[in-house]
Amino acid sequence: MRNFMLCLLAILSFPSWMAAQGISGKVLDDQQLPLPGVNVNVVGSTNATVTDLDGNFTVTATPGTQLKFTMLGFADMTMPAANGMSVVLKTSSTELQEVVVIGYGTARKRDLTGSIVKVDGKEVADKPNTNPVASLQGKVAGLSVVNTGQPGQTPDIRIRGTISRYRTQPLYVIDGIFNDSMDYLNPNDIASIEVLKDPSSLAIFGVEGANGVIIISTKKGVKGKTTVNFNTSTGVKSIVNTPDLTNGAQFRQLYDQQRVNQGLSPYPYYNLYNGNTNWVDEIKESSPIMSIYNLSISHASDKNKVYVGAGFTEEEGLIKYEKLKKFTFNINDELQVTDRFKVGVGINGYDARLPQLRSFESALRATPLVAAFNQAQGLYNQLPSDLGGAQIGNPLAAIEMTRGTQLNRDTRFVGNIFGEYKIMDGLSFKATYLADLMFSRGRGYTPVFNVYAAESDEATPYSGIIRTGVSQFKSDLEKIQTELLLNYDKTFGKHDFNAVAGYTRRERNYSSMSGTVAQYTGPDAQQIPNDPRFWYLDVYPYGDPTSRTSDSDEWSNAIVSVLGRVLYNYDGKYLLNGSFRRDGSSQLRKWDSFWSVGAAWEISREKFMENQKIFNFLKIKGSVGELGNDYAGALYYPTYPGYQYGASAVFGSTPGQPEVPSQSLVKAFINNPDLRWEKVMAYEGGIEFATLNNRLTFEANYFHKTTKDLLNYITVGSPGSGQDFFFNSGEILNKGFEFAATWKDKVGDFNYSLSGNLTTLSNRVTKVYTDGFQVITNPSVFRQGEPMGAFYGYEVEGVYQSYADILSSAPSTLGSYDLGDLKFKDVNGDGVIDDQDRKVIGNPTPDFTYGVSLNVSYKGITLSADLQGVYGNEIYRDWGNGSTFTQFNYRTARLNAWNGAGTSNWEPRLNDASGYNTNNISTYMIEDGSYARLRNVQLSYDFSGNWLEKASIQSLKLFVNAQNLVTWSKNSGFTPEAGGSPTRFGVDVGGYPLPAITSLGLNVTF
Repeated sequence: MRNFMLCLLAILSFPSWMAAQGISGKVLDDQQLPLPGVNVNVVGSTNATVTDLDGNFTVTATPGTQLKFTMLGFADMTMPAANGMSVVLKTSSTELQEVVVIGYGTARKRDLTGSIVKVDGKEVADKPNTNPVASLQGKVAGLSVVNTGQPGQTPDIRIRGTISRYRTQPLYVIDGIFNDSMDYLNPNDIASIEVLKDPSSLAIFGVEGANGVIIISTKKGVKGKTTVNFNTSTGVKSIVNTPDLTNGAQFRQLYDQQRVNQGLSPYPYYNLYNGNTNWVDEIKESSPIMSIYNLSISHASDKNKVYVGAGFTEEEGLIKYEKLKKFTFNINDELQVTDRFKVGVGINGYDARLPQLRSFESALRATPLVAAFNQAQGLYNQLPSDLGGAQIGNPLAAIEMTRGTQLNRDTRFVGNIFGEYKIMDGLSFKATYLADLMFSRGRGYTPVFNVYAAESDEATPYSGIIRTGVSQFKSDLEKIQTELLLNYDKTFGKHDFNAVAGYTRRERNYSSMSGTVAQYTGPDAQQIPNDPRFWYLDVYPYGDPTSRTSDSDEWSNAIVSVLGRVLYNYDGKYLLNGSFRRDGSSQLRKWDSFWSVGAAWEISREKFMENQKIFNFLKIKGSVGELGNDYAGALYYPTYPGYQYGASAVFGSTPGQPEVPSQSLVKAFINNPDLRWEKVMAYEGGIEFATLNNRLTFEANYFHKTTKDLLNYITVGSPGSGQDFFFNSGEILNKGFEFAATWKDKVGDFNYSLSGNLTTLSNRVTKVYTDGFQVITNPSVFRQGEPMGAFYGYEVEGVYQSYADILSSAPSTLGSYDLGDLKFKDVNGDGVIDDQDRKVIGNPTPDFTYGVSLNVSYKGITLSADLQGVYGNEIYRDWGNGSTFTQFNYRTARLNAWNGAGTSNWEPRLNDASGYNTNNISTYMIEDGSYARLRNVQLSYDFSGNWLEKASIQSLKLFVNAQNLVTWSKNSGFTPEAGGSPTRFGVDVGGYPLPAITSLGLNVTF
């Protein structure tokens, strides 16, 4: 009996005895190298361990139970436990393995020799930006994004510097079609964004690749059951940095002091103007709202992939009554007709009611002494004539009384249709037709209304406008693109070979018309009603036909190209990429060729690297190529120039009658049949590696780009002389380093990643048209040896403190000056201050830009944060410097203005009317443009539980997002960011803040 009980007890305890034994094994990667740090978990149990430096592990488990092996950078593996087991983990689709979209095809990133950065569509989908490119700020090394807070406006985008006098924006390739922007896209419909920066990846875009390329792929159906996704977010905007301006009492103090300095009597109307108005607060919208709604349906089978998405965005601006309404839709359908033949169609639609955009400029200039509205008169107050009445007007009146008087609408359809036929194994032919049709329409109304002028105690027309008027415009832009491509992809033993050859044609056709009309004059004339039904040029019976004006514009251009590319890979170690494109463009009516060659060596695949344990991946790379640019501003250069008005002359006269001059017509410029492309000779070298079991990835690149044969517009003589011409001459150099690193790790249910990027940039004009040639567009200059857009003016040495100081300093020819005025440096040492003493006083291009991203998740909770900034650049303050024409409000810094010897050696005396301190551009107007910004913070929760399945919900996420929470900067304006043209940027006009946006969102998939 006793033996029976012992046997029964042994049988019952058998599972426990099995669970108690240790299962040992080893984990290797796909190159048979040991993998340390692999998490080994017993499925259904809390038992777990981690592999040692040699990839060995021991875990308490029952033979046959499932063990799960996980490690960042490798695909998860689950297999039955067995003592002495050997586990091989395969590299997963990490950043090194991911497939990226390149020109006219796709490739694995690790098989390329250039610099391409892929941004997942999820990065931009849930951010409160109507333009997806705004969300890339700080995300990509070498990509400069200068955002604007105005609804619907396009950011200033530059890739690896400024390479031309006429254009900065890159080429956007959206589902294959070439474009100038991506603002018509719904961020929720984007699958991925690729940023192409190096010659190896850009040469295949030929004459349009010099500024870099951003490729956008929209979502397509994913194989599996039908999914329906709905996401929405609602956010509130706020202004986080407001310029410091004087209040009523402070303004009066400074203005009194200024009148004393000017020898004027005290201001006589303080009894009429004694307010304390903050004009920024008066015109800003209270808690503007931004709402986003997106709905999409996705389905895919073996034969058909379908995606349909629709979105609606309503965004209020920071100024009253600014509102953007934007509707988008996206349809992608791909059908596998036979095993060899596939067809597809894609359409993006966009319809936007554009906002009536305003600016804070007048609010920064208007005196605070005037109350916005006069309750007794029932009218808005006019600013005093001595304090900006004629130049500014009442900022609030301008907004309230012109509310809704500009109705602009953009409608756009962008589509493609393709057919692809597999000729044989590895060889296919694809024909694609793409089109972009954009229609812009607008109608405006100029109202007549009175304001109250306290000085004369009367109602007077605002800004002197006594006739109502109507304006109307329309413009159409059509882009047609055709592509015929042969693709060959084959592997021969250790030889991987991919080749593309093709023919493309692209044309653009633009036309526009605009006009204005005013009401009749006379005592019986009726105003045009303030009603959109009457806002047309033929408005009857109100519009005076004799007052009509009209204008029109039309142009067309085309590019025809042949292209080819080869990607060669031997044994996964040695990579060679080559591209060629020959373009013929109507812009210059010339043909030219562009090319690139790139090579890379994946050292980590060599045999001598097998036993090392430092690098999981190591590659060195380099590329060289020649890129092109045919863009010459808005002139759309033809072989023959248009005509413009030139000089006038009198040809005879009638006695007793006034002489009537005749206007001549001259060519806009002299034709130059020898014009050539702008060409960019570019090369780069870099290194990529992954280490610490793929937890850390790193990439460093050096780039060097020289733009040659700059297209220069040379001005000769006076305007309208007809002697101007285009000429190829000059060079621009852009060079720098890019660094990007990512650390990813996982500890149980805790996942985290930290990414960072940094870009240095040196930009110089190294050659110009002739010695001494320069183009000044105040405050910027284009000249040899200086950065593009460099600020040009006088260096301030201090403030004149005494007459002895004036007598001991070089005399100035720049205007009348006295004690307390700015003292400029005699730069050339000739003993006199004149325009030859101007120098570069600031550089709007940062020394370096950077971005840092943190992502932490635990079970269903995820926290992400993005920080970005720039360092080493200057901005030009083009507001708050005073005016010789009238009196504007003061910056509070003017409270420290010079008022006697030793009181200030920086803030000059209060005497704006002299113009010496305000009209002469100097370092007094230059501010530090460096900043760091907490760009985005998001906290989200992904719900889980059986109730989701019961409700037929696949996933449910709730998130709160905060954008532009904090900016650390030293500038005095709303924001340190200021875009602009290639030759004039970084100029802060005080126009519009970049708002902080706090939003709450929901994302649910059925």
